[in-house]
Amino acid sequence: MIVPAIGIGPLGKSEWSVGTLGTSIPSTTGTEKSGSSFGDTLTSAINSLESSQNTASVDAQQLATGQISDPTTAIEAVENASLSMDFAAQLRNQIDTAATTLFQTQL
Repeated sequence: MIVPAIGIGPLGKSEWSVGTLGTSIPSTTGTEKSGSSFGDTLTSAINSLESSQNTASVDAQQLATGQISDPTTAIEAVENASLSMDFAAQLRNQIDTAATTLFQTQL
């Protein structure tokens, strides 16, 4: 029996994209380095998470006060922020587990 494919819903291709890491970035020393550092990537991800949380908060307040005309916009923003936070928590747990395993490895 073949299971039919399940659609991913109304999200477009850009919603599922993770971007590129191999771009050329000029450094402060005048030389170019390939990609960005882990710290830069992590900072960018945290800033994006914070931005989605702020957007969801503003949209939820506007929905509660009747200032927003399309309630689906607020619901979408809150759901995206919730999913982003869930993903960040899972990622943190996986990194914690990996670090614990690494530190407990005996050579």
